[in-house]
Amino acid sequence: MTERMSGGCACGRVRFTAEVEPAEAYLCHCRMCQRATGSVSIAFVHAQLDSIKWGHEPDWYDSSPIARRPFCRECGTSLGFAFKEGSDKMDLTVAAFDDPSPFKPKHHFGAESIHRAWLNTEGLPEMRTQDYQKLVDKWVDATGEFPG
Repeated sequence: MTERMSGGCACGRVRFTAEVEPAEAYLCHCRMCQRATGSVSIAFVHAQLDSIKWGHEPDWYDSSPIARRPFCRECGTSLGFAFKEGSDKMDLTVAAFDDPSPFKPKHHFGAESIHRAWLNTEGLPEMRTQDYQKLVDKWVDATGEFPG
């Protein structure tokens, strides 16, 4: 089921709304995405170009001869991937949505570059942010409170 959802960058400068299908999200592991994001993979969801409404136009990086990527030049948030020509869709980053919890991955793309050790991390020790006292203290010292 298609839903109109909103999102944006970390600093709030770039905001968007788009029609997306949360069950159609996927993980991209291709080397271009790894390099562009500095991560082992990135979660994307397809959106029709004409359904995307930018509150503030993002900055764009020509990441290859065939593609470009929207981002915020102020905070560096990666917002998506788009072919330069020939597509009526683009991908938006799942984590940029205000509530990414409805998204479920449907498949992996760029499987030739999957870092398998990062796919199943179940069983690794888990630490909650609020349990790392040094970080909590830094937030309280800087802002007077820990973000909730």
